[in-house]
Amino acid sequence: MSDYILVLDEGTTSTRAMLFASDGVLVASAQEELTQHYPRSGWVEHDAAEIWDKTLKCANAVIPKAGGAAMIAGIGITNQRETVVAWDTSTGEPLTRAIVWQDRRTEPFCADLRDAGHEAEVQRRTGLLLDPYFSGTKMRWMLDNVPDVRAAADAGRLAFGTVESWLVFKLTGGGAHITDASNASRTLLMELAGEGFDAGLCDLIGVPHSALPAVTDMSGSLAQTDAALFGREIPITGLVGDQQAATIGQACLSPGQTKATYGTGAFVLTNQGETIPQSTNRLLGTVLMQIAGKRTYAIEGSVFVAGSLVQWLRDSLGILQEASETEALARSIETSGGVTIVPALSGLGAPHWNADARGVITGLSFASGKAEIARAALEAMAHQTHDLACAFAADGTAWETLRVDGGMAANNWMAQDLADMLGVPVERPDFVETTALGAAMLAAAGAGVYPDLESAAEAMRGKTKRFTPNMENAVREERLTRWRKALNAV
Repeated sequence: MSDYILVLDEGTTSTRAMLFASDGVLVASAQEELTQHYPRSGWVEHDAAEIWDKTLKCANAVIPKAGGAAMIAGIGITNQRETVVAWDTSTGEPLTRAIVWQDRRTEPFCADLRDAGHEAEVQRRTGLLLDPYFSGTKMRWMLDNVPDVRAAADAGRLAFGTVESWLVFKLTGGGAHITDASNASRTLLMELAGEGFDAGLCDLIGVPHSALPAVTDMSGSLAQTDAALFGREIPITGLVGDQQAATIGQACLSPGQTKATYGTGAFVLTNQGETIPQSTNRLLGTVLMQIAGKRTYAIEGSVFVAGSLVQWLRDSLGILQEASETEALARSIETSGGVTIVPALSGLGAPHWNADARGVITGLSFASGKAEIARAALEAMAHQTHDLACAFAADGTAWETLRVDGGMAANNWMAQDLADMLGVPVERPDFVETTALGAAMLAAAGAGVYPDLESAAEAMRGKTKRFTPNMENAVREERLTRWRKALNAV
């Protein structure tokens, strides 16, 4: 058997197929952008059929680079976690558009649950807060507002799943309806100490247990693709939510090790080992890994807007032609001239959890130009991360080093700014697409290319670059003061 690994990387703005060799080297990739639908303010949707069609197109583009399907040892899938797909099991077709993790439409329902006093118990059991971010309330909204979804539920034909679950269903020709433990832990429907979805939590949110997938390990022989798709069956040997995948790709396999991914949003996870996290600072507990039935947990802080802020500056305001321009613009001036951006374009995530917050730009003057705004956008990444660092420290998990990845992390100015504002070294791998790499590690171990995940990580993780703090305390405090003042304006 060959030791090539095919990774299907299902992001928020694009889908990719990436072919890895056993040493972690990227051999080939193909990418297709996904259409973003914004039917109302605060609503974000995807077309699940488009996700499947473009995923299949990308997979078919890279498999020949391995010499054909017979040379693929296993498939790993990593995905935008809380996005929900509803489909009809009899037709295999979506019943409505997928509701994306950024979507805020279920805030009134979450507020009702909070007002009824359920949040403390839900957080204790699931590690999560009652926020529209998570999958379960999106499922309930579909049931209440989309007649086809309710009819399918009544007829016993409804399937709910996050994106990896949807793709496995399609890849197996409808033969498997499964989800991995990392994605299941983001639904509000699974107790961190439990094996599968919890009937009591399903009743509280109002989601039929029968429509949910089976919860599986994240590595191993999980399913087989339909032979008609690629000319032969290919084992699916890795399933993992994107932020857990990046944590694994950064080899944060021991308690205390921390990574931050700067993609569409920004997500920080610290490995907690076998201890179920209980945050008192509005951070989240989540499943980091489940292999052979054994779970490792993580504590997480989620920022909703990171790279999407730069995308907004480019696409909506026209300040940038390319996202990569931000580094040169930031270096072209000494300071942001007092300009501060709070990028709450879809609410504020951890540790604030303000779904009604909206973005603000403060400190503008006639001297402010696109360089000041671009620099302020990058500075906002460090400001938001600093808020998370304070919350993690208050929960007893202060960071000694931060490992960073994601598309934005390739920006050297931003990486140095993170180290300066956090006051800790920042490490960045040469290969910053660690989400895909983590899925490849899980799939390689699951396919038997390596005996275990630790061996896969040791063999496949590449070199890193280190950024050390170099900022005067007075400069740091001045920026944080401006940031806190701007936060009060959202």
